[in-house]
Amino acid sequence: MKKWTQINNIPIRYKLITHFLLVGILPILCLGLLVSWTVERVLEEQANDNTMQLISKVNQTFEFYINNMQSITYMIASDNEIQQFFDSPDGAENKYELQRYLRSFTTITSEVAGIMVVNKDGEYISNELYAPSVIDLTQSFWYQEAVESDGIFHIIGRPDGRRLISIVDYKNEDVVSVVRAVMDPFTKEVKGVILIDLKLRVIAETARDIQLGKSGYLMVVDNKGKNIYLPNQPIVKDIPLDWIHRQASGNFSKTINKEKIQFIYQRSPFADWTTVGVFPAEETLFELREIRFYLIVFIFIIMLFGIPVSYYLSRSISKPIVDLMKFMRRAESGDLHVRYKEKREDEIGLLGRSFNTMLQKVLELMRVTERQERQKRDAEFRSLQANINPHFLYNTLDTIQWMARKQNVIDVAEVVESLAKLFRIGLSKGRDIITVSAEMEHIESYLKIQKTRYRDKLNYQMNIDPQVRSFYTLKFILQPIVENAIYHGIKERRGPGTVLINASIARDDLLIIIEDNGAGMTIEQLHDMKQALAEAMQRTEKVEDGHKKKGYGILNVQARIQLTYGEKYGLSIDSEKAKGTRVEILLPVIREQYSEKGKSS
Repeated sequence: MKKWTQINNIPIRYKLITHFLLVGILPILCLGLLVSWTVERVLEEQANDNTMQLISKVNQTFEFYINNMQSITYMIASDNEIQQFFDSPDGAENKYELQRYLRSFTTITSEVAGIMVVNKDGEYISNELYAPSVIDLTQSFWYQEAVESDGIFHIIGRPDGRRLISIVDYKNEDVVSVVRAVMDPFTKEVKGVILIDLKLRVIAETARDIQLGKSGYLMVVDNKGKNIYLPNQPIVKDIPLDWIHRQASGNFSKTINKEKIQFIYQRSPFADWTTVGVFPAEETLFELREIRFYLIVFIFIIMLFGIPVSYYLSRSISKPIVDLMKFMRRAESGDLHVRYKEKREDEIGLLGRSFNTMLQKVLELMRVTERQERQKRDAEFRSLQANINPHFLYNTLDTIQWMARKQNVIDVAEVVESLAKLFRIGLSKGRDIITVSAEMEHIESYLKIQKTRYRDKLNYQMNIDPQVRSFYTLKFILQPIVENAIYHGIKERRGPGTVLINASIARDDLLIIIEDNGAGMTIEQLHDMKQALAEAMQRTEKVEDGHKKKGYGILNVQARIQLTYGEKYGLSIDSEKAKGTRVEILLPVIREQYSEKGKSS
């Protein structure tokens, strides 16, 4: 609440400037951020999709080469001479012809670096490869992996640690090896193994042709996480298997050397290799930086023109208000002859003309007030003269009371004393607000007088909570209700009747209950009375007709309470024929007496 109060204290000119800037510039800033975020997401998705398509094409090329290698192993295994080499313990009769046959594959298929055929006895035939005589090829790791694959084509990958030598000077790091065991179709016995070296150059050329951004590249790793192909000066040299989670494809990012690196990968199901695209994340956002630049320039231009325009518009609105406020301050200081003279047709002009009309009416009201003040002083003088008679009557009754007591006429003295109290409390020095104790004393005097008249016909009982006696309330609110209880209740019943008066605190309010066991009311009479109480203020406005209507005294009490304290307070009535009537008066708790101007008296 305090913050809002501080905002309300800001001059309207600054509020308008802030409003124009918020309405004009804030949406543009939000739109710029939304566009930037959307473009960034779209460009990133597009870059990822394009990179994934490139990787997919590279994997298709790899699979093409690997599929050729598989076909070559089938062709070699189906050759009769090769079958004779596998079956004969002494090998083939003409190894030279077999070598020339194998060499034909390297001639026709440029991606083949070398082929070696090894039988189960460890003897081999090769076009480009040879092994030292001391080596048992059947114990080599690649031979064992081929045997474990049960005749299924198997990719070894980079043949690190292999002791085979190529006569064309191909090193182990220059080739990728594939193997397949040749099985006897009936006995499922391994007859031998075919080894083919694929030139790594064809893989490198395929991956090297793909460039991702300015410094991005493709790399290929096998199912064990070893690099099949890695370019020179890579951003990252190794891709741990837990990064790619052995999923078919996906993307992720890592921070390497304080730079965010994006990785996009796809695994080839046939070769069981994973091709990974590696590139700095910032390189994919080059177009985004350009878009952001234009957005910033656009927002800057809007602000450059928006701030002066906002200032001009706010001044054009606030200046007439400030001028009008100056006129109001002059009027506030006492100069009621000041006038707003600008000719405007907008709201300020209407407000200025209304201000002039208001000042004119204020002047007229002041003249009327001066006239009324003179009349009021005259009325007060006449009222002072009129009050002489009630005071004279009160003093006379007091004299009669003491004369009756002196003559020992006690009953006459008590009646005269009660009547004197009625006059005294009725005067109350001209006040409308009296204590609850005084109001109860007033109604008790009234009941004593009525008791003298009706004698045993009327009984009464008053139960007043001591706490409420010092509270303040309107005077003359109980007498009309008690009067109705006597004349329309007790008087109309057979035998004696009782009036009960209770006053207490109920839910932080003052509750006074007046209850009698008189004749009561019918359902129709009770309904009419409740309706009359609901319309008490409207009905009591017609003074000329009100006094003639039954129950006007109660309606007058209801109207006085609601006019003074609000519609929450007032009278509620309940009655039953031949059983009596109960009236509840709900009043606020007032512990201090207030004058008409709201000051404590």
